[in-house]
Amino acid sequence: MSVLVLLVEDNEANADMLSRRLARHGFDVRLAGDGLAALALAHELVPALILMDISLPEIDGWETTRRLKASPVTAAVPLIALTAHAMVSDREKCFAAGCDEFETKPIDLRRLLDKMQALIGAEAPQ
Repeated sequence: MSVLVLLVEDNEANADMLSRRLARHGFDVRLAGDGLAALALAHELVPALILMDISLPEIDGWETTRRLKASPVTAAVPLIALTAHAMVSDREKCFAAGCDEFETKPIDLRRLLDKMQALIGAEAPQ
């Protein structure tokens, strides 16, 4: 059984590329294009992990993360922020919102997979 990952990314090209790369590593990837869709899907699916773009339409990734971490349904789901914002203050803001990890764009797949493995442990495909 594959591990369910929710990828929240409004850029279709980025979402397509990353979801295909993760699928090749054995993940079952579901996509949300904005924060509101992410909230609905996360509550419906309760994925093993959420990959959250920070710059999103409707509500941004920080607010979406705060809402997910405040919900008893999704509070325990590990969440990795994906962002082009690489400053220390951006990293701190992600952790303050409730993110469990942080990855800068462009995504280094090996590093992202290592972080995913660390957060979900034995469940992660190799």
